[in-house]
Amino acid sequence: MIFKIPTAGLQLRHQKTRLLVALAGVIFAVVIVFVQFGLKHSLFESAVRFHQSLQGDVFLISPKSNALIAMESFNKKRLWQSLAFKEVEFISPIYLGFAQWQNPQDKKYWRKIFVIGIDARRSVLNLPGMQENRNKLKIPENILFDQNSRYEFGSIISSVKEKGKVATQLTQAGQTIKIDVVGLFELGTSFGADGNIVTSDVNFLRIFNKRPQTAIDVGLIKLKPGVNREEFARKLRAYLPKDVKVLSKQEYIEFEQDYWNSSTAIGFIFSLGIVLGIVVGVVVVYQILYSNVSEHLSEYATLKAIGYRNSYLLSMILQQATFIAVLGYIPGFLLSIIIYEVAKKATFLPIAMTVQRAIWVFFLTLIMCFIAGATAIKKLKDADPADIF
Repeated sequence: MIFKIPTAGLQLRHQKTRLLVALAGVIFAVVIVFVQFGLKHSLFESAVRFHQSLQGDVFLISPKSNALIAMESFNKKRLWQSLAFKEVEFISPIYLGFAQWQNPQDKKYWRKIFVIGIDARRSVLNLPGMQENRNKLKIPENILFDQNSRYEFGSIISSVKEKGKVATQLTQAGQTIKIDVVGLFELGTSFGADGNIVTSDVNFLRIFNKRPQTAIDVGLIKLKPGVNREEFARKLRAYLPKDVKVLSKQEYIEFEQDYWNSSTAIGFIFSLGIVLGIVVGVVVVYQILYSNVSEHLSEYATLKAIGYRNSYLLSMILQQATFIAVLGYIPGFLLSIIIYEVAKKATFLPIAMTVQRAIWVFFLTLIMCFIAGATAIKKLKDADPADIF
């Protein structure tokens, strides 16, 4: 009997303005949830792209380090001590720091840039453009520029492609140093860095000349094929002093993600935005369904009087909630895709729609509307024919 007469659909269509208001509320909630999910995912993805690109199995960091943008150095001898194990194929120190970059076109414009120092003899970073340009870093003053950096750093990409080299300057600790951009690679921006450059460890120490040569930020350990990484990490932890932390690659990735999720306000803000978006949707849909029930209370009472059960009447409200959820989700989904593309171009963050997220938000939308419908049902249960007539 429930589906013989499309009562739920007819009621929604009867008040078109009210239906449009309900759909607008759902669309707004869907967009908010999609945007918050997208930004939160891009936060975690952009934060660990560097970690994922590292060509190592086990990593050493200082216990005082918090994240990639807040590293504390430790003595390089700890990395050398790992060579005592026959399972190690090679080791490589990694240096990290921020310097001020001079825009080569507008020389009065300076902007902070993330500097990565690596051993140019080793294939340390698995990033587009690194392998073919790595040998260029063996020449002093040469650097590689991240072509996914923000545009404020200047038209580096076109200049390098046209001329093969671009000269500019870096300032660190009050000292200005000339550098040459001789190639491009791809890493991408993050919430902590708007741009990145890679240089050799020798050139890094020339830029950061007040830094001790023995102080490194990350120690990369490459193991021989077939070695159990977790077992080796446990052995190395027991062997090295506690002034260094030993992490597998997955642990290093989780270490970074945990910082952004729990140690900063950003992860909480995005989660709060998702909750607020759902609350807004519930409130709007509830108001519409409640008004609809109140306006037709006598009709519902009549249906009760002629023998319709509460289950049928309640199913009508849930059907209306389902219609509103589906009709509001579709335009919200399409609008979110457009917003993702706009945000991606504006921020250079990896914001993209995924099938998993689309399905997850759809079910969230259904749950949101069901909650609103279940709340409005209370008014329907009070529809007593004896009281109304």
